[in-house]
Amino acid sequence: MTAHPAWWHQADRGLLALAAAVLAASLFDPAVMTQRPLVDHVVVIDVTQSMNVLDERIDGEPASRLDFAKQALRQSLLQLPCGSKVGWAVFTEYRALLLLSPIEVCANLKELRSTLARIDTRMAWSGNSEIAKGLHSAIGIAKLLPDKPSLVFITDGQEAPPLNPHYRPAFDDKPGDVTGLVVGVGDLRPSPIPKTDPEGRPLGFWRADEVAQTDLRSQGRNASVRSETMVDDTVGTSAPTLGATPGTEHLSALRETYLRLLAGEQGLEFVRLQSPERLAQALTSPALARPEPARSSLAGMLGAVAFGLLLLRYVVPLLFRRRPSRAGLKTRAS
Repeated sequence: MTAHPAWWHQADRGLLALAAAVLAASLFDPAVMTQRPLVDHVVVIDVTQSMNVLDERIDGEPASRLDFAKQALRQSLLQLPCGSKVGWAVFTEYRALLLLSPIEVCANLKELRSTLARIDTRMAWSGNSEIAKGLHSAIGIAKLLPDKPSLVFITDGQEAPPLNPHYRPAFDDKPGDVTGLVVGVGDLRPSPIPKTDPEGRPLGFWRADEVAQTDLRSQGRNASVRSETMVDDTVGTSAPTLGATPGTEHLSALRETYLRLLAGEQGLEFVRLQSPERLAQALTSPALARPEPARSSLAGMLGAVAFGLLLLRYVVPLLFRRRPSRAGLKTRAS
């Protein structure tokens, strides 16, 4: 048997009315403005043929560098806070080409994943892969975009044709003008480079006599861009630093040392892509985040408060449940 205090009936109606009022307020989706660290990236993906090398693994099966990078990006999109933006670009020859300007990830997740899935090496318009120039071009794209996004440049770092060990292209980029990452993908051990036709059909592997094994300068030929300025790196720079491997340029490996050099010169961080989790961590790094005003909805909190008030109407009466007295127990026993 339950006995309620005299005041309970009034309190019960008050709790019910208050729960209804709080629930009604939640329907208007009230919110407060807060500062949240959000990221804004333009991701440039190398689509040259060396990115087809099968030296990565997905679910235990051999996978190309490009597919591994795309899978890591696909999963990383889910780790970015709502309000963050991502756009896609590709690199081949000596230029980067913007495909999709950065858009908000949560509202456009399907579109971002759909466009990412369609990026492949058939988009390459040249067989050359001049990494330093491609990075310079990608930096230019990031500078020209309205919100000045961070740059994420994904590549294996193989220059084709190779660079002269003492001369590299000189650029007027100011280190730190663009924040971002150079992401290296691929195994450190060299592997054959698959050869494909323009439709992506396999044609075997590139042979040594089909690939430039020495730089154009040593051959007395012009560079890809006329009258380009070169920096003299005679002091301290050698072929291993640039990652060049004369005689085995038809094989490909991650040129990590070279990519670290390029990243450091441009004020960028270097990250080796070894797992989707590692890439997501790098993409959400505080160094790349920007404090942006964000709307935080209170509807969920108000709904929880209304539920708590309704629950309280059933919990309080239990506290006043009458327990039989000892005298009553003895009378019944007799």
